[in-house]
Amino acid sequence: MVKIMGIVGSPRKKGNTNYLVKEALKAAGKLGVETELINIGDVEIEPCVACDICKSTGECAIYDDVPNLLDKLADSQGVIFGSPVYFGSMTSQLKMLIDRSRPLRFEFKLKNKLGGGISVGGSRNGGQETTISAIHQFMLIHDMIIVGDGAPLAHYGGTGVGSNINSAEGDDLGLETSRNLGRRMAELILEISKK
Repeated sequence: MVKIMGIVGSPRKKGNTNYLVKEALKAAGKLGVETELINIGDVEIEPCVACDICKSTGECAIYDDVPNLLDKLADSQGVIFGSPVYFGSMTSQLKMLIDRSRPLRFEFKLKNKLGGGISVGGSRNGGQETTISAIHQFMLIHDMIIVGDGAPLAHYGGTGVGSNINSAEGDDLGLETSRNLGRRMAELILEISKK
């Protein structure tokens, strides 16, 4: 079964980023793609301690929820990472997961998987594109294929505005770009899976 993972990198269990990633996954699901949503705020995640054990074993030596998350990422065909803007970039929680993804890179287990980003800032030009760009850099290093939100806007991905909790629900542009990202990712995965 074709699967898209949604990773919400907000420490909040509910909020604007969660809402927009859910909307992207709903759009993908309408095309028959299986989806799963994981909130970083619900998992135990520790920072990388640079022990380099993963270099020799291929596995992280820290016992928390990250190894399970990495398995889920490796088993999916697409991943949408969402993050609120924290000082022009992603949250520390999402960065911890990204830093801990090193075991996947040794054998390039994310190679040719589709990836996309969603970000929510406090204003229309509140750092969403720089945050998504940081997410894209992670994807490029893993040799993933980056997907934007496609036509008619065709930008970086989902870019929402939410200055208050749950205020992104009224952001028509943020909703459109997030839904377009989910739909575009599902379309591409289904097209690739035919070959």
